Amino acid sequence: MATEKPWSEIGAGPPGSADINILGVPFDGAVSNAAGAAEAPVRLRELSKILPPFSEAGVDLRPLRIHDYGDLTVTSEWEGYFDSVKEKAAGLFRSGGFNLFLGGDHSINIPLSAAFAEHHYPAPVGMIHLDSHCDLMDVYDGLKWSHACPQRRFLEQPNAEPKRLFLLGIRSYEAEELDFINRHPSLTVVGAGQFLQQTPGQTLQMICEAMSGLESLYLSLDIDVLDPAYAPGTGTPEGGGLSTRQVFELVRNIVERLPVKAMDLVEVAPPLDHSDITSWAALKIIYELFAALALKKQ
Repeated sequence: MATEKPWSEIGAGPPGSADINILGVPFDGAVSNAAGAAEAPVRLRELSKILPPFSEAGVDLRPLRIHDYGDLTVTSEWEGYFDSVKEKAAGLFRSGGFNLFLGGDHSINIPLSAAFAEHHYPAPVGMIHLDSHCDLMDVYDGLKWSHACPQRRFLEQPNAEPKRLFLLGIRSYEAEELDFINRHPSLTVVGAGQFLQQTPGQTLQMICEAMSGLESLYLSLDIDVLDPAYAPGTGTPEGGGLSTRQVFELVRNIVERLPVKAMDLVEVAPPLDHSDITSWAALKIIYELFAALALKKQ
């Protein structure tokens, strides 16, 4: 049954003491193809009013305390807006709790990961990037802040390095990205084809080994890591992707086993969707994330 507030019957927590902080970043001004991701935070909240507060395995999410900070108002000047995103994120990282950011296109990861790295500096940080694209371009369409550039920007942080970047689900490359990967062999890329050929346990072990010794990880999930059959509502779909089932289990296991402290979920574009297929998939992924955090809290 629908309720008046988002996140169904999950408890509300006051600022600074919630288990989970949620912030919407409805910016899609850096897309290279179809826009529409700016509408995702509102749509995900609307649908969450219908979804019961339990994971698919029956984990009760009601003991969690969520504080939803709403959406950051988008301004016309991207650099100033990214500065405001970074400043807001920095405040959330200082307040504690797990931080979930709802995009928006993948460019929002640029200020978010910068704030994350700066908050934990000088300790090293890691990035797990679930996507069909590498997002390793230095400049794309003349922009250093394109949604094709976030992981290149992440690696510019002084406490980030290629061996702590794990790309998973990849099945599309630019020539510059392949050159960058070849010049940085410590960077791990598990393509969608390789992922489907090995067991989930093998993939998880690879991630754990790459992130060994780290205390702070960021998980960035572009919904186009899913095959378009499961997520048609996105601006740059790529065939041959993962299933919703596989991403459920990946997210749940990564968060249960590793010190993931923040996550963004990006590129859900409701105007491009059909029957909210993509939004529902994204929302169910979020609830599996919540389940992993609930189990950790126990």
